Parts: sequence; structure tokens; C-alpha cells
Amino acid sequence: MERSIRLVDRLIIAILSNEQKEALFSVEERMAMVREVVGSNPNVEVASFHGLLVDFAAQQHANVIIRGIRAVSDYEYELQMALMNRKLRPDLETVFMMPAEQYSYLSSRLVRELAQLNGSIEGLVPAMVEQRLKEKLDPAIKFQHAREPKSRKSG
Repeated sequence: MERSIRLVDRLIIAILSNEQKEALFSVEERMAMVREVVGSNPNVEVASFHGLLVDFAAQQHANVIIRGIRAVSDYEYELQMALMNRKLRPDLETVFMMPAEQYSYLSSRLVRELAQLNGSIEGLVPAMVEQRLKEKLDPAIKFQHAREPKSRKSG
């Protein structure tokens, strides 16, 4: 996001609402986490959508889709998607961005598996996301936080 915002006037972080996928966090939870990470940046919006990304982009008057690519396997899939999107909407460009080297191997699946096995995910995701993952995966932690006084929760 930090690198993408330098390329565009307005960045919309679009979260697909896909009922066919069983995500760990709901669309609303993911949007809340992204909003918390984004903070009050006036050039960044967080939205969800159903259906085709090109249709959502048209509704938002967007002319660029920015996608991250970690490996060759990502490239093959993303290339197919970019070409199909170009077929559906020729005026919509796709820009591929490579991650910082220290994140090139990461995926949400790997982070989730590491967290499920009680491995440290510190530095791999924002601290707030790390905490929410722990709460989601360990009901005892969620119960403990629910019982804490409000003043101890913030921090």
C-alpha cells in the first residue's frame, strides 16, 4: 500500500466478498483491520465488492489495478487475469508490483498455518493483525480479553 499510493492519486483497497471461499476473517473484519492499518490517509479508501473486479473498477472510475506478485506461479495466474481484464475493459491497466525481498515468500496461508502452530508471526503482519489472529485461533485468548477491564485492553 505504501508503495502503491505513490503511483496513484487515490488508492482503493478492494476486498472481494466471495462466499465460495472460507476465509478466516469476514469481509467486515478484514475491512476493519485494513482501515486500522491505513489510518487516516485521505488518499486511501477501503471497500468490498462482489463479482468482477473490472466492474468494480468501472464503478469507482479507476483506470489502474495494482497486483502483487511473489513468485512465478503468481505471475502465471495474474497474467491470465490481467489479459482477461484487458479483454473485458481495454482501458483498464494492470500494474504488477514485486514485494520487498523479506516478504517475497509470504502468503496468508503460510502466516495462518504458522499462527495455528503457535509459531511467531511477529514482523510478518502488523501487530494488530497478529493479535486478531491469535484471538481468532485461540478462544482462550479471546475469552481472556473479553474479561479484561477496558483500560487494560488498549496498548
